[in-house]
Amino acid sequence: MTHHILLVEDDPVVRDLVREFLQLEGYDVSVLHSGKGLKRRLQVERPTLVVLDIMMPEKDGISALKELRVAGDDIPVILLTARADVIDRVVGLELGADDYVAKPFDPRELLARIRTVLRRHGAIVPGAPENLPPYRFGRFEVNFSSRELLRDGERIMLRSGEFATLKIFVKHAMTVLSRAQLNEKLRGHGVTYRDRSLDVSIWRLRRLLENDPSEPRYVQTVWGQGYIFVPHGELGAAERFVQEHAVQTLQAH
Repeated sequence: MTHHILLVEDDPVVRDLVREFLQLEGYDVSVLHSGKGLKRRLQVERPTLVVLDIMMPEKDGISALKELRVAGDDIPVILLTARADVIDRVVGLELGADDYVAKPFDPRELLARIRTVLRRHGAIVPGAPENLPPYRFGRFEVNFSSRELLRDGERIMLRSGEFATLKIFVKHAMTVLSRAQLNEKLRGHGVTYRDRSLDVSIWRLRRLLENDPSEPRYVQTVWGQGYIFVPHGELGAAERFVQEHAVQTLQAH
């Protein structure tokens, strides 16, 4: 399958360089010079992924991304940002960007990001819905068939990466999962995982699930080991679970 990339970039030098590079790597590439027509373009042409520059005339990338997400469009998006624009990067991630690349960048870095995002989306969007019953915890309910998260009956919009991460946590509740294990379950065995997508997914999940993301109850950190999903949301459960497991292991030996 040949993937189709839509590059939204107003700088003709960057646009031509990226287009030629990606085409040499086997991708179909189309271009758009402004974020103003992105939503309309996606109604007539459906790429696999959008590479979206933030700094553009008429409509900037942040506004274009927000318009897509408000409309419920979940297409993968990688932002191109100025290196100093930390606020734009944070806002972009909060709005639902899958990743970002800071300018100036090596086209090979962008290629690596594209491959990672496509691999992640391909791995977590199955061909048929899973016949798993809804899972309830706290105020939340996960519906695997419709790929929805409900809070007090109200649907919460989740990116594909967030849903996949939550699904893994739910399937392995009260089990410590290392970063390597989480990445392997998300992407498959033997895949390199040097990008920030796992951090982003966990960060977003905590902002959605936790009353206080700085003191998480559901997705707790086990320092030096990884993360643990605590369905009952008890603070300190991670530490107690690890201690009890260590005692049981010692007794078994």
